[in-house]
Amino acid sequence: MSQATYVKLWADTQRELDIMLQREREEFLQPVEDREKVMKMLATAYIQYLEIFRKLEEAHDHLIHQQKRAAVRQVLDGVIGRILEIKKEMVALEKSECHHMDDILMDLQRVPEDIDIPIPKYFIKENLSILQDREKFLDEILLNAGLLEQEPVTAMTLEEGIKVVQVAERARQGRARAAFMKRIYLEEKRQSQKEAQEMGKNPDDAATCIQKVWRGYRQRKETEKLREEEMVFLGMSLPPDLEAMSSLQIGAGKANVLQGEVQEREEPSFRQELRQTEGSHIKETLQDQISQCFIECRHITGRFPDYPPENTGGSKAIFIEKHPEQVAEELAAKREAEKKEKEKNGKEEKERPAVKKPPKVGKQIVDESWKMGPSNFLSILEEGSSQYKVFWENRDNRSDFLQDHDPELIKEGEREEVEDEIRVQVDEVMQEKLLKLKQAVDGETGARQSKAGKGEKGSKAPGKRRIPELERDQTPDRTIDSLYQELAEAGLLIKVKNVNLSDYIGYYDCLRNIPRQAGAQPMPSIPEVRQLVALYGILPLGSQTVHENAPLVKSLLLAGPAGVGKKMLVHAICTETGANLFNLTPSNIVGKYPGRDGLLMMFHMILKVGKELQPSVVWIGGTERLYSKGTPKGEEEVNAKRLARMLPPFLRALKPKDRVLLVGTTARPFDANPGPFCKVFQKIILIPKPDYLTRCALWKHYILQSGGALTKLMNLNCLAHVSDGFTQGHIVDTVQTVLSELRLLQMPRKPLRTAEFVTSLARHDPVYKEEEETFQAWYAKTPLGKAWSAALAAKEAEKGKKGKGKK
Repeated sequence: MSQATYVKLWADTQRELDIMLQREREEFLQPVEDREKVMKMLATAYIQYLEIFRKLEEAHDHLIHQQKRAAVRQVLDGVIGRILEIKKEMVALEKSECHHMDDILMDLQRVPEDIDIPIPKYFIKENLSILQDREKFLDEILLNAGLLEQEPVTAMTLEEGIKVVQVAERARQGRARAAFMKRIYLEEKRQSQKEAQEMGKNPDDAATCIQKVWRGYRQRKETEKLREEEMVFLGMSLPPDLEAMSSLQIGAGKANVLQGEVQEREEPSFRQELRQTEGSHIKETLQDQISQCFIECRHITGRFPDYPPENTGGSKAIFIEKHPEQVAEELAAKREAEKKEKEKNGKEEKERPAVKKPPKVGKQIVDESWKMGPSNFLSILEEGSSQYKVFWENRDNRSDFLQDHDPELIKEGEREEVEDEIRVQVDEVMQEKLLKLKQAVDGETGARQSKAGKGEKGSKAPGKRRIPELERDQTPDRTIDSLYQELAEAGLLIKVKNVNLSDYIGYYDCLRNIPRQAGAQPMPSIPEVRQLVALYGILPLGSQTVHENAPLVKSLLLAGPAGVGKKMLVHAICTETGANLFNLTPSNIVGKYPGRDGLLMMFHMILKVGKELQPSVVWIGGTERLYSKGTPKGEEEVNAKRLARMLPPFLRALKPKDRVLLVGTTARPFDANPGPFCKVFQKIILIPKPDYLTRCALWKHYILQSGGALTKLMNLNCLAHVSDGFTQGHIVDTVQTVLSELRLLQMPRKPLRTAEFVTSLARHDPVYKEEEETFQAWYAKTPLGKAWSAALAAKEAEKGKKGKGKK
C-alpha cells in the first residue's frame, strides 16, 4: 500500500484516540460505586486502546518519513503505557490476572483474537545492526571457548545425490553442445565471407542496407516518444521533469528497503545557523527578562533575590510558569515558615494522634467508590495529539516524494538546545551583574551567599546514604566487552533461541469461562498466558519510555507442570525485545564464583553488563530450590540458598530506567516456602496444560513441521482426545520420536497412522488431576490468590446479610 494509505490510517487512529481521551476526562475522573460498571468501563477502554495500539503500530511500521515515525512513536509509547495502567487497575479491582470479557467483546462486535497483544516491530528493527553485531561477537566467544557446537554437515540422501549428478551431467552436455554449435556457426561465417570477397558487393546495395538500419532506428525512437507522451496525457506516467522522482515512486512499495535508505540520510542540523541568526536576540531577551525580574523582586521584597544555583537549572528555574510576584511570595512564605517552624513543632506532635483516628471512615469510602488513579501517560498522549494537530493534520503530503526531513520541525527542537547553551553564558554574566548591584545598592558582599552555599552543602552531608554493595563499581578498570566475554565463557550469558511469542500455540476456549461464572478460582488459558507475558515482560523491556513511566515490574515467575513451555516463553521474551539472557539456574552456577565475594562479583558483573547492554533478562530455573522448606543438601542446594539471599538486594539495585527483568521458572512451586518466594516475584503467571483446541493445533503443526503428511488414516481429533492431560513438551517429543529419518523415507509407501503416535505417547506420564489441584491450591496462597479469596468471602458475606434482611 502507498504512504497515503498509512497517513490516512494514522489520521483516523488519531481521531479515535482523541475520542478516547475525551471519554477518559468525562468518565474516569469521577468516583463510581458500582464495581461491575467500573469493570465494564475499564475493559471497554482496554479493548479500544488495544485496537488503537494495533493500528498505530501498523502505521509506524510502514511509514517512511522519519519525523512522522517519531510523532507516531511518541503516541504509540503513550498508548502502550496506558494499556499497562488500565491492566493494573483491572487486576486491583478483580484481584485476578484473568478477566471475563466475552460480553464486552460481543457488545463491541469483536472476536477474542482482538485482545491479543501485538508486539511492535521497532523493538528489533531500530537496533537490528547492533543486535546482529552482538550476536556475532557472542558466537565467536562461545566458539572459541568450546561452548558452541558447529552445525554438523548433514549427509546427503541417495535421491539428492542422484539429482546433483544429473544436474551436473546435463550442464556438461549443454556446454559441449553449445561449443559444437559455435564451431559450426563460425565455420559457416568464414565460408560466407570467402564467397562475398570473391563475388564483390554493389555500392547501391551497401547504401540501401545503411538506410534500412537508420530508418528503423529513427522510427523506433519516434514511436517510443509518442508512447511516452500518450502515457503522460492519460496520467499513467510522470512528465519528463519528474522523471527522477518516478524511480522513487516505483520503489515506494518496498517500504523496508526505502525506510533503510531514509534512515541512512543524516538529519540536517541547524544549530550553527540558529546561533548566528538568533543567538544575539536570544541573549538580549534573556538578559532583559532576568534584569526585569530582579528589579521587580527588589521593588516587592526590598532586596535583590539570590541567584538560583546551577543544579536547579540556573535562571531557568525562575521562569518555569512563575512571575516575579510569585517568586517574591514564595520567598516570603519560606521566611515565615522558618520563623514559625519551631512554634508549630510542639503543636503538631500533640495533634498527630487525633489526625490518625479517621482512617476507618476513609477506608470505607474507598471501598465503596472507585476512582481512576493518576496516569503518567495521559500527558504524553495529549501532547502527541496536540503536536499532530499543529504539524501534521493539515499538511499536504502529495509533493513529498522523497520523504525528506522538515527543516522547520528540526529548528523547533534545536532552538531549545541553543537557548539552553546561551542561558549558561547569560547566567555567568548576570550573576556577576547581580553581585555588583547588591554591592552598589544594598551594600551586600558575596560572603553571605557563599556562607549560605556552604551551609547548604553542610546540611546535605549528613544525608548521604550508604551505597549498597551491588551498586558500587567493583570493576572500574574493566570494559563492558571484557565483562561480557567473561560471563559468556563462564556459561552465565547464553545464546537465545530464535522463538517468537506467536510460536506458543494456543486458542481461545469459551467453555473455560463457565467455571469462572460459577465462582471458581480463575486460571489463565494459553492465549491469556501470551497476553500476560507480553504485558509484563515484552512491552516494558522493548520501550525505554514505557519502562520508566509504566507500573514497574522487576520480576516475573512462570509456574506450571514440566513441559508446558516455560523456557520457550523466556526465550520468546528475549527474541521479541533483543534482550541478553543470563542463566542463573542453580545447576548452572555450581563451582563458579565461590563464596560470598564471588557471588557478589557475579551479580555485580551481571548488573553492570545488563544495564549497559539493556534490555536484559536474568533467568533462574527451578526457583523452588532457592526457597525450599528443608535444610540444604549438597553443593547445588547450598548455592541455591546463597543465590536466594542475593536476589532482594539485586532487585533493589534495579531502577525504573534499567530495562532488566528477573524471570523465574518452576515446575514444583509448592515445594518452596511461600512467604519469601512470593516477596521476590511481583507477578506470578500459572501456565496450564493445553486444552482440546490447542492440542489439535499442536499435533497438526508439529507433524507438518517435522515433514509428515496428513492423510485419512490420521485422526487429529482422536489424538487430541487421547492426549488429554499431556503437555506441549510431550506432544513435541512424541512427534520427533515417531517421525525419524527412516520413517519419513517410508511415508510415501506407508502413510502415517494414529496408532503410531498413541504408542509413543503412552511412554510419558501425563499431568494428573491431583497435580493440577495442587497447583491451584498453591496459587490460592499467593498474595493475589489470597486477595481474590478474601474479596469472594466478603462478597458472599454481603449477600448473606442481604438475604437475612429480606427474611
